[in-house]
Amino acid sequence: MATTKVTTDVIDMSGNAGGLTWVKGTTAQQPSGVIGEIREDTDTKRTLVYTNQTGSSEWRNLKEEAVDSSFTVDFLVIAGGGSGGANYGGGGGAGGYRNSFNNEDSGGGAASETALNLSPSTNYTLTVGPGGAGQSSLNTNGNNGTASSITGSDITDITTVGGGAGSGGGNGAIGGSGGGARYNYSNGAGTLNQGFAGGTGIGGSPYTQGGGGGAGSAGDNATSSQSGNGGSGLVSSITGSSVPRAGGGGGGFASDLSKPAGSGGSGGGGAGGATANASGADGALNTGSGGGGTGGQMSSATSGAGGSGIVILRCTKATATLGSGITVNSTAGPGSVNGVSIGGTSDYYYSATLGSGTITFS
Repeated sequence: MATTKVTTDVIDMSGNAGGLTWVKGTTAQQPSGVIGEIREDTDTKRTLVYTNQTGSSEWRNLKEEAVDSSFTVDFLVIAGGGSGGANYGGGGGAGGYRNSFNNEDSGGGAASETALNLSPSTNYTLTVGPGGAGQSSLNTNGNNGTASSITGSDITDITTVGGGAGSGGGNGAIGGSGGGARYNYSNGAGTLNQGFAGGTGIGGSPYTQGGGGGAGSAGDNATSSQSGNGGSGLVSSITGSSVPRAGGGGGGFASDLSKPAGSGGSGGGGAGGATANASGADGALNTGSGGGGTGGQMSSATSGAGGSGIVILRCTKATATLGSGITVNSTAGPGSVNGVSIGGTSDYYYSATLGSGTITFS
């Protein structure tokens, strides 16, 4: 067959809405080639050009840049809060607090983190940590909260540490935020970039207790006048409304000298037991707040349980598929494929409030 040569410098095919069809054939049918020739290989489904780019004339695949379909997702991840201590109990610490949204702070005085880049059709696991259970045995520490997290094969996991238990029969526990100290023990430390330490107690008369640490500040130290208040939480507007979360629990009442109990920290911290033998108040659900310590006891009372954590994602993706095991708060109810629109903007949020399961964006 004769070769038809085009000698003009410019070929304008802009008026044609179709595509230019290359020569095509199997790998076995591939010719020896002439520099500049182009063909489609029907076996490999790739377009090749005959070139001597490497110094040796050969057929080479045209380079194809991968299409980046990832999208940005802001997050707020809060672990479950710690419960208060029993019998002159220190307040429980708030769960660890990590945030990427709108330059709002993370816990422990840390700056906002970098948002995640997620990919469509990829499973990401959201885990919401429960709060520590209240404690009713005399002279016993509370229980730590449990971690919350976002994990996936193509991201660096976002994990938060459960809140530290309040002191009752030992030192306040280390946690996302630390547990407050009973009068004769030490306070618990917070975790770097997640929360603050619990407050200290007074180890002699008047036997007052420290407040649990919060995401926004340390638990108050006890004074000669009262037990320590829980540390403050932080406010986030990731859902379109400003909501405080992750406050520390208050230290319990010192019954022998009638000193007031500590109040819970802003964001949902539970107050300490306000009278002799009084139970501490629970931390608020889905805030990761700490529970309050019990008042001084001669009989059984229960320290405040830590509040469960929460995981919130905010992005422009309007739909997502949820795996089993997780409850997501939305206007259409758990398991909805639609996020909640935020105030007329193009953003949506997905608020995981219970359990562990996958979320997959379309």
